[in-house]
Amino acid sequence: MACLAPAAALSEQAMAERLRACTACHGEDAIEIEEGYVPRIQGKPAGYLYNQLRNYQAMRRRNDTMNHMVRHLSDVYLWEIAEHFAGRTPPYPEPATPPANPAVAERGRMLVREGDPGADVPACQACHGERLAGALPATPGLIGLPRHYIMGQLGAWREGERRAAAPDCMAAIVERLSPSDIAAVAAWLASRPLPVDTDPAPAAAVDPPMECGSIEEPAR
Repeated sequence: MACLAPAAALSEQAMAERLRACTACHGEDAIEIEEGYVPRIQGKPAGYLYNQLRNYQAMRRRNDTMNHMVRHLSDVYLWEIAEHFAGRTPPYPEPATPPANPAVAERGRMLVREGDPGADVPACQACHGERLAGALPATPGLIGLPRHYIMGQLGAWREGERRAAAPDCMAAIVERLSPSDIAAVAAWLASRPLPVDTDPAPAAAVDPPMECGSIEEPAR
């Protein structure tokens, strides 16, 4: 068995070399660029990362660089990329300062933890897990993200600039949120202290309240 170790290490090194175009932007720390914020992708469920690569291929998510880079990649290679980054767990950044306005903080907390039944908005944690670290096989974590990135993604869904596989549960939910709700959720999430366990929760730990086309294990 010992003779397999060098081959495995070489394969891992080769994969890292092949993905330098990814890590140039998606390094261990998220970075700011002129066009916006480049998120951390390490440690997210492989199913989620694969889905996002497919969404860029299908133009459900729009970013000129990403759309171009993944356009001609095979499904096998997309899975290799997804599994490579899912297995990386560098430290998370420190959380942001909590919202100064208590009403904003409470509204954000309520939407994340309890939802708003009157507006038919389920709690974020119903799908993203009580620790907000995501859930297997394909639901991303919401920890370690800055406020403006969360606002940007929710805003993209609200404006129809971001889509996921049908039924697109996030698009349906965000349509029910006001701009002030989006700002409150983003500010509250960005200020959350990191849980001790930042790994995605097992699938059995969450009970999604609505049908969603992007939370099941993608076909291989």
